[in-house]
Amino acid sequence: MPTLGDVQRLYDFLRRHPTGVDSFWAVLLFGLNGLAIAEETVGRQGKITALAVSVPLCLVIALRRRAPVKMLLLATVAGVAQLVLDSEQQLADFAMLVIIYTVASGPVRWASRYALIGGLLAPLIATLRWGGNAGQSVSDHIIGTVFMTVPFVLAWVLGDSVRTRRAYWAQLEERAGRLEKEREQQGRMAVAAERARIARELHDVVAHNVSVMVVQADGAAYVLDASPEQAKQALETISGTGRQALAEMRRLLGVLRTEEGGEGGEYVPQPDVEQIGELVEQVRGAGLPVDFQVEGAPRPLPSGVELTAYRIVQEALTNTRKHGGPDAGASVRLTYFDDGLGLLVEDDGRGAQHELYESGGVDGMGHGLIGMRERVGMVGGTLDAGPRPGGGFRISALLPIKPSR
Repeated sequence: MPTLGDVQRLYDFLRRHPTGVDSFWAVLLFGLNGLAIAEETVGRQGKITALAVSVPLCLVIALRRRAPVKMLLLATVAGVAQLVLDSEQQLADFAMLVIIYTVASGPVRWASRYALIGGLLAPLIATLRWGGNAGQSVSDHIIGTVFMTVPFVLAWVLGDSVRTRRAYWAQLEERAGRLEKEREQQGRMAVAAERARIARELHDVVAHNVSVMVVQADGAAYVLDASPEQAKQALETISGTGRQALAEMRRLLGVLRTEEGGEGGEYVPQPDVEQIGELVEQVRGAGLPVDFQVEGAPRPLPSGVELTAYRIVQEALTNTRKHGGPDAGASVRLTYFDDGLGLLVEDDGRGAQHELYESGGVDGMGHGLIGMRERVGMVGGTLDAGPRPGGGFRISALLPIKPSR
């Protein structure tokens, strides 16, 4: 018993070989038409003529999808030959309906109009050529002609509707592809802009470390002879600060291109973890209730980690104000671990659509969460963002603290 997989494979095979399928129907039509001609009461010459006319008509069926316009012209030639040779209508004439449908569903518009005109004229010409029963009135001939015209018109209408539907789906696919390219381009632009902004911020971090090293070096040189112990402490400070600056530069070079430096930018002092409390007070003053807690023992952190923590909290609270609704509240929790800093920002508002966060941000183009992920990735951390089970939104981040070596 054939399985569903067997049926699917057969269907795929038939779709890959449309000419073979059409050839099968052409052979079947030729055989049935030959049987019908053999049973007719016409003479031997009439049967040979009818069979000869049926050959090009069946060929039209076999090659209709490979060369539709040429097959339309071949069907026209066969029809004219049928009129000239006085070979009355036969089963093979069904090929005219098929080629009209095929051409109408194709992109060649003049051929489609030609097929429609031919379909309207063929029944009328056939009636005038072969008439009908001698006892029929003019009205009977007219009604008979109209009934013969209907299949031709329906074949053309069906083909044209298929063409319209194909064009519609092709337009949708083209639009979807264009939107996908635009979304990718916007994402790349957002990443480039965010990296440039991060580069400007890290410039201050590195510049601060270098300035500390310069001051300590000058001090060590000054007290080297008078106070060797102070000089030793200054050199240790230079060593630790230098390692931290190198670590920040490695993270910077790992995510930014060399041409995205901050040359020409405006550099300002960057916030740290201690200023998160001030940020929370500002948000409270703007009307958003925020519960702020710090767990664990606060201690100095690398400058990049402090900047990343501040920006994540800032972005999360901004998102709550934008999308949480008028009665939303938020909570911010900082947890100091032995090997890292944990951040948890939650709100109980209605939140933005989950699809926007999945694609990268709350602004509909992915920019908000892209910035968070870029920052967290620079310090080697992890970020998790999504709706809370009970409503609202949650942003959780873990920022590792790498000891200086």
